[in-house]
Amino acid sequence: MKAVSYWLGVGWVMACFASPLQAGPYNETPESRDFVREMSERYGFEAERVSAILANAQRRDSILEAISRPAEKTLEWYEYRRIFMREERIEQGVSFLRKHQEAFERAEREYGVPASIVAAIIGVETWYGTYKGKYRVLDALATLAFDYPPRSRFFRSELVQYLLMTREQGFDPMVLTGSYAGAMGYGQFISSSYRHYALDFDGDDVADILTNPVDAIGSVANYFHAHRWQTGEPVAERVSGSLPKSSPLLTGELRPTLTVTDYQQAGIIPKMDVPGDAKARAVRLVGDEGSELWLTYHNFYVITRYNHSHLYAMAVHQLAGALEERMRPLANENNGDSNNS
Repeated sequence: MKAVSYWLGVGWVMACFASPLQAGPYNETPESRDFVREMSERYGFEAERVSAILANAQRRDSILEAISRPAEKTLEWYEYRRIFMREERIEQGVSFLRKHQEAFERAEREYGVPASIVAAIIGVETWYGTYKGKYRVLDALATLAFDYPPRSRFFRSELVQYLLMTREQGFDPMVLTGSYAGAMGYGQFISSSYRHYALDFDGDDVADILTNPVDAIGSVANYFHAHRWQTGEPVAERVSGSLPKSSPLLTGELRPTLTVTDYQQAGIIPKMDVPGDAKARAVRLVGDEGSELWLTYHNFYVITRYNHSHLYAMAVHQLAGALEERMRPLANENNGDSNNS
């Protein structure tokens, strides 16, 4: 998606008024007027432009309904897993990896993040770019910034970041679409993540994760690198044994605070060769056949920086594993061809 300078001069004004603006609450309330003042005084926007954008924003009740019942908080693991570990998603992941092999290999070299993890993130988030969201980002962020008190401060900040991002990239702030929470593109970056981690990975001077899969691949890898992905280190493993729900070894925080040794002393023995002082966290899941116990490590925690849910991280981990398994014979074939040439 090439940049179009909607923020500059007559072109922006014409785009803004191409269709009748709805003079709604988002440019008339005290909160929105404070927002306009902040964008003008702190970030140098013309107040009239910001007010016009807010006037164009529409409240979406479906957004408020969706954010109140995220799947990560309403489903058990066996239900959540079925959404993402589908044959079609695995097959399309393999096709996506093969189609963009060069970009994946370069991202892995430069950032140390496995291609399978990057592909799995994009696969879980948007089915490899097929479903990027149906809501205007402006509507989503305005609705949540001004009509969702539990997280209004966060989404107001994201609305600020969105206007900054669209100005920097030259995007029209009134046409971009995304999720009900305002996440965008192949990897579903929120606005602040877009500004911090999105890359121009193909050298065309635009960091476009909205329509450019190469930029998206590099950007997701950059995100994980920035959040301290440890190259070659484990993610998670299923272990034998069990822990009662009340066990202090089942900690509530996503960040691992105990060590492998702590779990070994309780009879939870990892199969992987992991140092005793490595940080670990046990996760108890409800699978198709009952309770499952997993030990998760630092890289699992890094995945939760993308989405703060152990179900999400486990889905990414398992989809990445399935993609690696499917890609392995193809890699061996290619190595055989090169050795015979």
